[in-house]
Amino acid sequence: MKKLLLFGLGGCALFTVGILIGHFAIQQSDTDTSPVWVPEISQDVDESFIEKFIAEVDNMEIERNLKELTKVPHMATTKGDEETVQYVLKRWQDPTSGLDQAWREEYLVHLSFPDKNQKNSVKVVNLDATLLLVTEREKNYTSDQNDPEVVQPYAAYSPAGHAKGKLIYANQGKTSDYEHLNNTLNLTGTIAIVRYGGAGRGAKAINAAPFGVIGVLVYTDPGDINDGLMSDLNETYPHSWYLPPSGVERGSYNSQFGDLLTPYLAAKQDTYRIPKETITGLPPIPTQPIGFEDAFKLICELGGEPSPESWHGGFNCTYNVGGPGFRASSIFNNSDVKMDIYNKEELKNSSNVMGVIRGSVEPDRYVIYGNHRDSWVHGAIDPSSGTAVMLEITRVLGKMVKEGKWRPRRSIIFGSWGAEEFGLIGSAEYTEEYYTKLFERSVAYINVDISVFGNATLQASGSPSTQSVLFTASKQVKTPGHNSASVYDNWLQYFNRSSPTYGLIPNVGHLTGAGSDYAAFIHFLGITSMDISYTYDRSKTKARIYPAYHTAYDTFDYASKFIDPGFTSHQTVARTAGNVLLRLADSLLLPFNCSDYAESLEQYLQVALDNFQEELSKHGISMDPLKSAVLKFRLAATNLDRVIHQSDFAKETPYKIRRINDQLMLLDRAFLDPMAFPDKYAYRHVIWASRSSGLATFPGLADAFEGAKNSGLKQDWSKAHKHLSIVAQAIAGAASTLEEVI
Repeated sequence: MKKLLLFGLGGCALFTVGILIGHFAIQQSDTDTSPVWVPEISQDVDESFIEKFIAEVDNMEIERNLKELTKVPHMATTKGDEETVQYVLKRWQDPTSGLDQAWREEYLVHLSFPDKNQKNSVKVVNLDATLLLVTEREKNYTSDQNDPEVVQPYAAYSPAGHAKGKLIYANQGKTSDYEHLNNTLNLTGTIAIVRYGGAGRGAKAINAAPFGVIGVLVYTDPGDINDGLMSDLNETYPHSWYLPPSGVERGSYNSQFGDLLTPYLAAKQDTYRIPKETITGLPPIPTQPIGFEDAFKLICELGGEPSPESWHGGFNCTYNVGGPGFRASSIFNNSDVKMDIYNKEELKNSSNVMGVIRGSVEPDRYVIYGNHRDSWVHGAIDPSSGTAVMLEITRVLGKMVKEGKWRPRRSIIFGSWGAEEFGLIGSAEYTEEYYTKLFERSVAYINVDISVFGNATLQASGSPSTQSVLFTASKQVKTPGHNSASVYDNWLQYFNRSSPTYGLIPNVGHLTGAGSDYAAFIHFLGITSMDISYTYDRSKTKARIYPAYHTAYDTFDYASKFIDPGFTSHQTVARTAGNVLLRLADSLLLPFNCSDYAESLEQYLQVALDNFQEELSKHGISMDPLKSAVLKFRLAATNLDRVIHQSDFAKETPYKIRRINDQLMLLDRAFLDPMAFPDKYAYRHVIWASRSSGLATFPGLADAFEGAKNSGLKQDWSKAHKHLSIVAQAIAGAASTLEEVI
């Protein structure tokens, strides 16, 4: 009996186009694309053990973990952070349910804090009389906000300084927003108020400075986070999940990840550090986040012309751009906004907590599972929901190891990263310190940061080759509250796409930016990575993220009442992510599918052809090398698929299995080019690097083409040609790694 080779099988199986029915699989010949039927291969995974793991994951244990982790604020390097270090270490060193080994690793890193003795302040002043003092501390609704360790809202890495000037409204702080204002206003000496979204935190001030703006205020608009709701009497927390009016989103305002003073070097005690003045990508002018209750008071009093309709948010007033300054009828007429920022930068010791379960057969192959530990305040959702899930996974697996019931084929490394909120620092320093070992031996990295944004459905992003194992794992786990529907079935309803190979399938996003700790693993090291979480129903809310994000309201009370009552979504993520972890650690043949990679490259190619080919041809630049490279990759994947499916792995030598696994494991490494993006720290993956272009295609080519199209300069078209060559040769090189060694 033959079965359809669906998701979760190792190798580069090429599947039947458009459908998911039948009992056969497809393979291609060297030059022919016609289907050839082939048998299924064994994964050598103990399915009964996976079922046992799923059954053992306990939502009540996760709830207890979260309650313990959120007792006190635990911003990086604080006393509360050290308490979480000790808690994770205690759990991983437990004699009955701990790991084989657990330890802490220290890094001396460059962080930014508000001055406890001089509070940052924002005021509206007239002849030095204060007309409005912006709220310096969020309103208390529960005892959590009363904790003296709740850090005041601030913009990490904003410079200290004093700014006083007329206020303008600059939408999201994009360069195009300031350009629009600059057409009619003199921005020199002004202070801009901007809303979150559209541009990175730090970019809002970086974009402003060239136009003469001397200070930036950043707020969360209720139209972007609260579906327009603003009243804490009955609409926002503590009555619902929506952000209260005084809530302020904290955050790091730097634009690169890792310790800023030790790029490409681990930040140890004696490491060389670059001069502070040479750090790039930081706000050049004072910046401060504020709540929307204060932003409402400021924006609704502005004079000048109405802003474009696309700039409007949830306030029931006209979003004027400013005169600059306030309208003549305002109580703030002729008044300035005054910013006094006292942030200071310090070198502080930050800890990663590491743990390992040693592999029984291939201990030198690592499956890495990570989540950061530090938060801005109590951090119940970000990141403690992920830590609570990770601790439950390690409890179940650790207990089985201690009882002698199981040991993985490959080693599993767990990382509780420090100082992520300041720029993914703990994970980046770890990859820099152990670069060679991780580069040569790592199978994959699984990231579960915020494990639960909401309780509607799974969401996942990752390298295309991980799609198959994500689907297999999600089919084996039940959706919370349903006895029959799988996580896969539920996922398919919320996030789906049409695949030319499979038909309608859940959509797995791409890891194109640096939103969490996967960044250093996929972009710097080229380790196949994925990010897994549960999220809310986006058809019922326009919230760009869960509303209490990075505020003092992200507490156990908030999480247990409004995000995941009963903790069943946490449990589902633990079961799904743990299932993926076990398949990566125990499968004889790695459950990666590089034909899925070929499909993603083909989709990227089509977008590039549709948008770039005609214009590039006018400048004498042919896209044929890129088309040839993608075809070469598809054929190489098919050839490797044939080798796999013609092999009886029960009779094969360990060397052959190891060789094929290395081809699968190292595939993402083959796309690295250290010289491709010299201005982007640690971005070396030519397929998934960050991009400024809105087109979902090869990032270097997309950005270079956009730059050339805007400037029309010969040297910029040459740059586009260069990036086309870079990506074409990277894909062709990756294809060659899938071929047999000669």
